[in-house]
Amino acid sequence: MSIYSLAAELGKAIKEDERMIRMEKAKEAYESNEKIGNLIMEYGIQQQALTTMGDSTEIDTEALTRIQDRIDEIYEEITKDPLFIELDEAQKEVNELMETVNNTIMFNATGATPSCTHDCSTCGGCH
Repeated sequence: MSIYSLAAELGKAIKEDERMIRMEKAKEAYESNEKIGNLIMEYGIQQQALTTMGDSTEIDTEALTRIQDRIDEIYEEITKDPLFIELDEAQKEVNELMETVNNTIMFNATGATPSCTHDCSTCGGCH
């Protein structure tokens, strides 16, 4: 079996992993939520307004403060939404999975774990 065939099989196995399935479901729920979509759109508009005002020769500090305050409010509202929290947690799990897979591949290819600190208390078990 070629390296590419093995990589394709690994990709399929990762796609079927419960952590990847959880992340895909969380991503779909997050991206299809109308409230979050509207907040993201407003966030972008506010960011553009802030950039445009910052490029101006006359700076209205009060308006800049209002825009920045609104940006901060939107950011907080998005990041405290349960859909965002679920997506963030699921993404972290997938990132950990991918790091472990990559470390396993590197260990088997080179004999050393890329993140090995030689302190076994920090290790997920390479040797």
